[in-house]
Amino acid sequence: MERVQAGELDIGLGAFFKSASGVRRIPFFRFALIVVRAGNDPAFRPASTAWSALKGDTLISLPETNPTQQLINRRLTKAGVFFPRHIVFNYLDTVIAFVEAGEGIAVIPSFAIPACRNRRVVISQLTNPVVNLDFYQITNRGRKLPVRAEDFTSFLKSYIARWAGRAGVL
Repeated sequence: MERVQAGELDIGLGAFFKSASGVRRIPFFRFALIVVRAGNDPAFRPASTAWSALKGDTLISLPETNPTQQLINRRLTKAGVFFPRHIVFNYLDTVIAFVEAGEGIAVIPSFAIPACRNRRVVISQLTNPVVNLDFYQITNRGRKLPVRAEDFTSFLKSYIARWAGRAGVL
């Protein structure tokens, strides 16, 4: 965000949760939050799960300073879900590995589904409500994008749509 504001970068892509002065946020892609459990849990096979059904497990998560984790924590609090035990890691791959090992459950963005593919985990869409995680393209309001930047974002948006469709992310 700071580098786009300063004019050091033409564009930025990510889950920018707050708008900033002088920066244009353009919706780029929408993902949803999902729950991941160990694949050896025979009781858990639904295509969707309500947030309130997550009670009582150990939560494996990203640090509370991570904006995505903050979104997840707010939703859990609204659903009245608290965890007796909480394990924190910095990387989604590590979170998923500990879920696979049976150490708990994780709430993660659907863009991480491909990282779950070769693991013994079960994925379920979270509902009541479905919570989306929007990715944005950000640009400096005072600068015109170079043609190459526009070509790149057009290509990337098309590529992500194809990738996400094949990966089952959307």
